[in-house]
Parts: sequence; structure tokens; C-alpha cells
Amino acid sequence: MSGLFGSSAAAAATASSNTIGDLKNDVALSNPPEDTISGLAFSPTADFLAVSSWDKKVRIYQIAANGSSEGKHMYDHDAPVLSVDFSKDGQKLVSAGADKQAKVCDLTTGQSAQVAAHEQTVRCARFFESPNSNGPMLVTGSWDKTVKYWDLRQSAPVGNVPCQERVYSMDVRNSLLVIGTADRYINVVNLQDPLKFYKTLQSPLKWQTRVVSCFTDATGFAIGSIEGRCAIQYVEDKDSGSNFSFKCHRETPQGATTQVFSVNDISFHPQHGTFSTAGSDGTFHFWDKDAKHRLKGYPQVGGSITATTFNSGGSIFAYAIGYDWSKGYVANTQSYPNKVMLHPVQGDECKPRPGVKKR
Repeated sequence: MSGLFGSSAAAAATASSNTIGDLKNDVALSNPPEDTISGLAFSPTADFLAVSSWDKKVRIYQIAANGSSEGKHMYDHDAPVLSVDFSKDGQKLVSAGADKQAKVCDLTTGQSAQVAAHEQTVRCARFFESPNSNGPMLVTGSWDKTVKYWDLRQSAPVGNVPCQERVYSMDVRNSLLVIGTADRYINVVNLQDPLKFYKTLQSPLKWQTRVVSCFTDATGFAIGSIEGRCAIQYVEDKDSGSNFSFKCHRETPQGATTQVFSVNDISFHPQHGTFSTAGSDGTFHFWDKDAKHRLKGYPQVGGSITATTFNSGGSIFAYAIGYDWSKGYVANTQSYPNKVMLHPVQGDECKPRPGVKKR
């Protein structure tokens, strides 16, 4: 693809020459939400970006090859919206929020309707494909300590799985569902057998789970915590020798005290299988888990990064800047930035290191 979101030989040479990334080509999204952004999702079939926000709205933007963006649709919840996800065919968008419901918007008609309900805030909602269903299925995770499955043609859930604690994060890839809850529980579900946990573990990270994200090939998942750490976990015990964790999103100031920041989001590149971490320190980094190596680190962007995602072609990395309450109410000022930035992925920025065997 030509334009800003396509790499050139010159850009490739520059991007691969050092490990400090460049933000100069990053473009701001037009007309962003009015409050902190909670979730980002690209359509699998086109460069449409969905944005959920604490301003109780879901917005959908069309991103052009030259980096320009245009708002195409918007709809409301009754409380802050915390999660968005597109269906595999790009025809539907699900959103979940503090109004204890999930809504699905049909992008062909622009109509949105409630499709799921919980007794408490719905923290996450994800589409998945079921071999026994003619259409996309939905899974929702809530602070009411349950995960529910929904067939969009029925008003009642088709399955209900109790969790140990409140659901804080959730991700789906192929038949892999990973659920991160309070008290650091991680539940792994095979969606071919969705009503039971395939495996339950305590997070290898010592502090609260902030995010879980499935590998591109669905063989495992990454965990990010509030304490500037990330863990790489494989699903099968035979691969457990490849599990590891590492420190990130930390600053060492003058003296012995280390500033530690939350890892707010982790996104995997759709082609290369490398991944990003982004945090309260206002930086993002690209990593190669197989080489156990940081590919690129980027300068601070002027505020906490609350959400990230790649487009389906892997040429755009979107990141949201806004206040994440990591420093309490005193840091929530009127001047705090609130925006979405589009970073063109160029050259070798996200390519794995050569010579490292893929598992």
C-alpha cells in the first residue's frame, strides 16, 4: 500500500539501524473521544478503527492510506464503555461497558442493540467462531465473576462459567480463550469445550493482572501487570520450558528508587507474531518473544498509553493516550492529552530477529 502506511527501502534502512524508534510520522486521529479511551479494535477486513471511551460512546473511523481519518459512525451506552471487538467478517462490532451490558452494532445498517447482560460491569467482550453455529458467537467477562457465551439470535446466554474473581481482561484467538481475573488467576479455555477451564494457573507475575493477550498462533499468551512486568506463557505443559517473564516500563532515577509503571496493553503483530507493550509511563515497545529481545523502544508520547492495536495488515499500530488514574485524582488535569495516534509500521520495526527458530 502506498502512502504513509507503507514501508519504503529508505525507511526500512533507517528503522533497522537502531533500537530507538521514531514518532515523527505518527498521525493523530481526527475528532477523538472526549474522555479517556478504554479500547481500540481494527476491522479484520478493512482499515476501520473502533474506539471505546469513558465518555459512554463507541466511535468508528475510516483510516486512509495517507494517514487521514474520518468518523463514520457513533453510538451510545448508558455508562463508560470498556471494550470493543469486530467480528471475523468485519460486519459487526461488539462493545461492553459499565452499564452491565454488551451491544452489537450491525455495520451494514448502523443499528445497535443490546445482546448481553450481567449483574455488574461487563469488562470485556470478544467474538469467536463456533463450529456448531451459523454465525459469530460472543463471550463476555464481567466484574460479577462470570463469563457468559451468547448466540446473537437468542436473548439468554447459551453458557455460563463462574470464575474465581472479577474478570479484568480477556482475549480470544482461534479456539483459545484466556481470562485474567482479580487475585491473579488466569483461566485457559478451549472454545471447542467452552463450559470448563482447560487449565487454571496463578499469574507468574506477583502483582495485579492488567492485560492478557493471545499469541498470533494461539499456542500461548502474554500477561501484563501493574508492576512493569510481562510474562510469556505457553498453553501446553510440554512447552513450559519456553515460559519466561521480563521487566519493562520502568525508569531508574537518581538514587536507588526505581519508578515502576503499569503495562496497560499488549498487542500481537498479525503477520510476524512479535508484540507490543504499552504503559502508564507513556512509552510503547516492540518485542520478539522467540529471541527474548526488544526490537524497538519509543520516546514518551506525552501521557499514559491506555490501549493499543494493529490493523489486519500489520502496517498501522494505533495507540491511545489518556489518563489511566495510575496517579490518582490529583493528576487528572484538564490539560491532560486525550487522543489516538496512528503509527506507520515501517521496515524492520516489528520483524523478528533473523536466525531465531520459530517454535
